[in-house]
Amino acid sequence: MQHPPAILLVGPTASGKTALAFELAAHFPCDIVSVDSAQVFRDMNVGTAKPDAATLARFPHRLIDLISPEERYSAAQFRADALREMQDIAAAGRIPLLVGGTMLYVKALREGLADLPQADAALRAGIDAEAAARGWPALHAELAALDPETAARLKPGDAQRIQRALEVVRLSGRTLGSFFAEQQAATPPFRILTLALVPQDRGTLHRRIERRFDAMLNAGLVEEVLMLREKYRLDGSLPSMRCVGYRQVWDMLEGGLPRAELRDRGVFATRQFAKRQLTWLRSMEGLQVVDPLDAQALPAVMDATRRHLGEHA
Repeated sequence: MQHPPAILLVGPTASGKTALAFELAAHFPCDIVSVDSAQVFRDMNVGTAKPDAATLARFPHRLIDLISPEERYSAAQFRADALREMQDIAAAGRIPLLVGGTMLYVKALREGLADLPQADAALRAGIDAEAAARGWPALHAELAALDPETAARLKPGDAQRIQRALEVVRLSGRTLGSFFAEQQAATPPFRILTLALVPQDRGTLHRRIERRFDAMLNAGLVEEVLMLREKYRLDGSLPSMRCVGYRQVWDMLEGGLPRAELRDRGVFATRQFAKRQLTWLRSMEGLQVVDPLDAQALPAVMDATRRHLGEHA
């Protein structure tokens, strides 16, 4: 039996994913599933560019407002939730339209996740102590003896990845590569058309990012963070407060960032975020790349979608 179709619309922040998703949902029998690690948090609306109530009434979104800003949400949870929602949508005779820019979620959905051992705080502390005494290059050399394939991919000073690779070997007696080789259910049971919005004019993308951050400030981003701090028990280490925009406002409120620098620091952080998103996209295969700044972008996406859906269109 042929797998049902689905559409995955990805791209960097401010590339026009949301507007394009609404065009697709207006023309095809699509239900939207969010692929955004910030929109899972309740009461975080301004800084996540979450659609307003009127828009959500017309275009309902799944996988938004799932948890409080005090909680955490993993890529594994996203994959399980997204597959459940996709199956529910397909069972109703409609098309799952997944939209967002959290590339780790995209990778998890498309390729599955390796069943790696859970982090061990005591072991990590021990590795950190060893590194303080011997240096990370020495631990990199030890990793090269235990897991040469992983060590070859890492620089001797890449502390975070060396620590995790050593932790996995010491906990399990196995290399990282052996876990990835056993990675389960690499492809979900859908025929997925992956549309990647990749702006060719980075200057225009940067100007869009500036306008977007200015709009968030004008819409009350600072006031939203103040409300969140009042309503929830938060600290700066939580994933919710490490989201771009929220992190800069948090730093300002804590006295670590002058108010006059908030706008420029937020714009810079958003540009860096977009750069990382584009780097992820360049590493992925099987994408249909579209320049959202091209006048023919919308017709091209519509044509590709119509061809992909066939009799479902």
